[in-house]
Amino acid sequence: MPSWRRPQLHACAPAALALLGVTSASLPAWAQTAPPAAAVQRVEIIGVTPLPGLGVPKDRVPGNVQTATAGELSRSNALDLSEFISRRLGSVYLNEMQGSPFQADVNYRGYTASPLLGTPQGLSVYIDGVRLNQPFGDVVSWDLIPKSALSTITLMPGSNPLFGLNTLGGALAVTTKDGLRNPGTSVQVLAGQFSRVAAEFETGGGKSDGINWFVTGNRFHEKGWRVASPTDVSQLFGKFGFKTSGGNVSLSVAVADNDLTGNGLQEERLLARGYKSIYTQPDNTRNRSALVNLAATQSLGNGLSLSGNAYYRRITTRTYNGDINEGFFDQSIYQPSAAEQTALRNAGYSGFPTAGENAANTPFPKWRCIAQALLNDEPGEKCTGVINTTSTTQSNYGLSGQLNWDLQTGGIAQLLVAGAALDISRVKFKQGSELGYLNADRAVIGVGAFGDGVTGGDVDGEPYDTRVDLSSRTHTASVYASDTISLTPQAHLTLSARYNRTVVKNRDGIVPGNAIGGGSLDGDHSFQRLNPAIGLTFAVSPALTVYAGANQGSRAPTAVELGCADPDNPCKLPNAFAGDPPLKQVVSTTLEAGLRGSSAGTSWNLGLFSGTNKDDLLFVSNNAAGFGYFKNFGQTRRQGLEAGFSTTLGEATLGLNYTYLDATYRSREMVMGPANSSNTQVAGGLAGTEGGVIAISPGNRIPLVPRHVGKLYASVPLGPTFTLGGDISASDGSYARGNENNAHQPDGKYFLGSGRSSGFTVFNLSAEWRPIEGLKVFAQINNLFDQQYSTAAQLGGTGLDANGAVVARPFPAYSNGVRPVVSSTFYAPGAPRSVWVGVRYSFGG
Repeated sequence: MPSWRRPQLHACAPAALALLGVTSASLPAWAQTAPPAAAVQRVEIIGVTPLPGLGVPKDRVPGNVQTATAGELSRSNALDLSEFISRRLGSVYLNEMQGSPFQADVNYRGYTASPLLGTPQGLSVYIDGVRLNQPFGDVVSWDLIPKSALSTITLMPGSNPLFGLNTLGGALAVTTKDGLRNPGTSVQVLAGQFSRVAAEFETGGGKSDGINWFVTGNRFHEKGWRVASPTDVSQLFGKFGFKTSGGNVSLSVAVADNDLTGNGLQEERLLARGYKSIYTQPDNTRNRSALVNLAATQSLGNGLSLSGNAYYRRITTRTYNGDINEGFFDQSIYQPSAAEQTALRNAGYSGFPTAGENAANTPFPKWRCIAQALLNDEPGEKCTGVINTTSTTQSNYGLSGQLNWDLQTGGIAQLLVAGAALDISRVKFKQGSELGYLNADRAVIGVGAFGDGVTGGDVDGEPYDTRVDLSSRTHTASVYASDTISLTPQAHLTLSARYNRTVVKNRDGIVPGNAIGGGSLDGDHSFQRLNPAIGLTFAVSPALTVYAGANQGSRAPTAVELGCADPDNPCKLPNAFAGDPPLKQVVSTTLEAGLRGSSAGTSWNLGLFSGTNKDDLLFVSNNAAGFGYFKNFGQTRRQGLEAGFSTTLGEATLGLNYTYLDATYRSREMVMGPANSSNTQVAGGLAGTEGGVIAISPGNRIPLVPRHVGKLYASVPLGPTFTLGGDISASDGSYARGNENNAHQPDGKYFLGSGRSSGFTVFNLSAEWRPIEGLKVFAQINNLFDQQYSTAAQLGGTGLDANGAVVARPFPAYSNGVRPVVSSTFYAPGAPRSVWVGVRYSFGG
């Protein structure tokens, strides 16, 4: 087994004990500053809706809600919000499918918020009451969330209906800083490995009875640890507020201009040869966004208050991705024919095969591709590469209002919330492709043969046409209510419900709905549902609470899913849509129960959860290059156990989280699986050919979901000016996407790789030195022991051999003339050891 895939849990145990030893050695110092036993118990207030309203004490929330503050985020030295919650919050882990530090899939209890189209989305994300899941695919672009602007982070568990659509497994709600709570100015610069440099600033201030302001910005650049993988992030955020009598009004503006390159998965043989290598390049995403949010709260007296917001958001995304063209897999890539050579010479090319060279000794895929483009013949079958481009413009806007009422009814205290929201979006999506050839550095060079139905020639007798021109409009109207009832001073009942109605209208700019022959993306779709929730908490003592709850949430299919749902016309996301069958909305039911307690700076939790999705939306992948389709899947279930512990003694902190997660399919289904060794084509004696399907059975584990996730973090003062911190993240292995039936077995010929990723443990170390007031010098080492590991895997066909050379027709044809190809396991490698240092200076606070 290659060392980069070897489980690392046992190897890291000594270091883990060493970290715990440092923590234990500092316990006497903690005890000197520990609060007295009679100290007043701290009551943590939680916002239970996206909009600000009546805060509810955490002990009255019937679920394992988790929170974090801006201070914790800053001290972690995390790159962004996604990295922080993966290192600190329980049941959260990352799949780094894109290979970019700002484009990770964030998973919580087996549900995902991802920037990648095609990933089933199951988490909702909010900033100051504005939903960040984008209209086109419900994706979340983590690079558009300004880390330095964040004030509080709340992770709500389960399918809480109050957080609206896409809250199948949880909701992440963050609030931003303002000038009253965050006065003063600070500047920070850092530099480190892989040419990483970054700078940020923030400044805030104002009067408690007048105007206040807060502004922050940052600029980040690095070349990246993998080949040809630079990242540039620029963010600016400002909030301007005015304090009124009994309320406040604020206007916030956030803009971002980011250029991200994540060259994705790598085939296992090539990864073993070079951990920093890439499969093809480039894989570039350019995000530009602007968000304006006007928010207000106002007390009406007698326990009544109003809150609301109105927002506008615009996002433009451009992608430019060089990929292997799988159309050449069963084609000859050797010496150009006489007609091709003539075309090349007439065009002034030289250097292609001459007399005496033949198919056995001179492979020239480059020249065959160029010749086919010149002839306008079949470049889609002869070119080894393809450049896929997309352009997406999304505008969404909306408003919401909420009435909050703290009242007494017959001696029973109630916290009542009622609200309504309207969200409207407009999406314009275009895609195109250009055929080309792979260079030695795996870059794709275009040859002017486009997927426009004309210049790209034919593929299997049909014009090569990959264009999409899709316009979409979505309207979602919602009403919701919640009531937290104090049955006794110890027992609190929560009842909630939300009704959503979503209308999606797709219009095809290439093939209108009345076109002869059909195939249009035109369609009008509507979805509506009332989702309820009930929960109960009981305080056994001031230090122990029991909770239990049941809730439902739903997600309506988005424009991209409604346009890519036909197994006979798989999409290369986000490319090549087709008119498809209608999809049903996903409905998730979550049951949760547990214990939690807190006393004298120590808190803990232990609970069970179970989430069942009906008509789950599954992206069935045909290969590692992204072809596949969306379909409804009977039922899936994600259940498990969560345990957490944290303590604060003086300036020192220690915490740990553990999750056992059992994520399985609960229905029988047949899905495409040509790269899986157990597919039906193999059973029919046609291994390595297209068209094979696999059978999913109840109990099969869902890919990319580990069974065990553990975390340990500590921060220990070593004197008045120096602090040492660290965290450990450990994860079990998981099945690869494409191995949904968990039955893939390599045969060493047609099928390579285990079809799963291995477990890993990663250590991060930090240090802070504060020589004078306001000045902080810090250092961060991620992946301290330089472990080579993978966070995700996927099965797919490969067009490269073990040395990275382009290869086609690796096997003789079957009797029916079909030629098999090689399929392998592709991995998402985790970042190696990286070190950076920085300086932060704060004043005027």
